Amino acid sequence: MMDIHIIPCLKDNYAYIVENKKTKNACVVDPSESDPIRDYLKKNKLNLKFILNTHHHADHIGGNLELKKEFNSKILGFEKDKERIPGIDIFLTNGQTWNFEGSDVLIEHVPGHTSGHIFYYFKNEESVFTGDTLFSFGCGRLFEGSYSEMVNSLKKIKSLPPQTKIFCGHEYTVNNLKFCIEIDKNNSELKEKYNQIVSSIKKKLYSVPSNLGDEMRLNIFLKFDDLKFKHQLGFQDLNEVDFFRKIRDLKDNF
Repeated sequence: MMDIHIIPCLKDNYAYIVENKKTKNACVVDPSESDPIRDYLKKNKLNLKFILNTHHHADHIGGNLELKKEFNSKILGFEKDKERIPGIDIFLTNGQTWNFEGSDVLIEHVPGHTSGHIFYYFKNEESVFTGDTLFSFGCGRLFEGSYSEMVNSLKKIKSLPPQTKIFCGHEYTVNNLKFCIEIDKNNSELKEKYNQIVSSIKKKLYSVPSNLGDEMRLNIFLKFDDLKFKHQLGFQDLNEVDFFRKIRDLKDNF
């Protein structure tokens, strides 16, 4: 089993260092800047073997080249983003299983936020790095993909085991929960989760990882196939994609 370390970056980004405790070899997911990553690696005497990018946006790849140069790491990304991810060495394909230190990692193409977005699902660790596709109680804006693509991408995440831990790209949880409560006003569990997360952040703790089972129950962006919930909102006549479009558009103007 690997240890996963949360590394805050920039204003509200998260990078993640995945460490093999025995070998002290590590990979990092979405290093938006190099300094916090470098500091953690050196303090803990870790060898950075790989840099994993979920997508090409600058706030997820900003540390790529400096870290690659200093640690002689290999950079991974989706094959169709090879012109947009600086320093990329290994081109990943949809449905591929990549192996890190004996741990199988499923790669899935999840377009919507960007056309070349992927997630990394570490099977043994039951942990998925979703970048800006799925947030804790939210989802990413659509910059390059269609609503239909995003729904299909979220279905891929929903198909993972319910105990899966969700490691997302940003600390947006409080605002996401405010929006969920605005839409699902009578959900007492949502309000409890909001109070819990606000308390954690006041104590300078992280809101991540979330749990896929909780996301399935509480994240309204994942309820496009929940007929009871759609009826509750008066959207029972909307298909999955149109319902998601409605919710995403409301959030964009929230």
